[in-house]
Amino acid sequence: MTGPDADRIRSMFSTLARRYDRANTVLSAGIHHLWRRSMVRWSGAGPGDRVLDCATGTGDLAFAFKRVVGDEGVVVGMDFCEAMLDVAQQKARRRGLDVRFEAADVMSLPHDTDSFDFAAIAFGIRNVSDAVQGLREMGRVTRPDGRVLVLEFGQVEAPVLKQVYNLYARKFLPRIGGWVTGHRRAYDYLKASSSRMECREAFLARMAETGTLKDPEYRPLMGGVAFMYRARSV
Repeated sequence: MTGPDADRIRSMFSTLARRYDRANTVLSAGIHHLWRRSMVRWSGAGPGDRVLDCATGTGDLAFAFKRVVGDEGVVVGMDFCEAMLDVAQQKARRRGLDVRFEAADVMSLPHDTDSFDFAAIAFGIRNVSDAVQGLREMGRVTRPDGRVLVLEFGQVEAPVLKQVYNLYARKFLPRIGGWVTGHRRAYDYLKASSSRMECREAFLARMAETGTLKDPEYRPLMGGVAFMYRARSV
């Protein structure tokens, strides 16, 4: 799973940061928030747990985890794009949520082994230059039998839904994303990277390949538009 150039991705998200949330809401009709909450529920996280949200972006998944782990829990949101973290920190202050944000790369996490109960990444693993190494690092910083979770786009298999979704992704997603943000190229990239993303059993094989994860499993969302994955740390 060789991914895109890290500097290119950082630059792209820096240009999108201020309009990123608006574009996500418009393009998904708000469904991406439901998907994040579904992954938090599926994780099994609860009060007092420690959670690392990798490629946190503007912090939405970190906030969803914080509401579950409560004041006694710890949530760290990490991203290598500081412009996105600036937006996340502003949102945390407005919402009164105590989430710590750090500038770091999932390829080399600045945390000790077994530091967290959960490590998660939403719509970010396809942007990592070496996804297996990123997953390996997430497993390393998660305690034994803690969980690593991934939310990512995939490919639809049902013929009618596949035709409808592919038409939307090809014709409308880049245009709407470009109109909202002023950066159509970013949404051309979104379409292309999503269409190449390994999913289902192929992605489970990548999780097993890390050597730090075991018992991988998945659940499809909206017929395969997106997938939730989870595995246990060894």
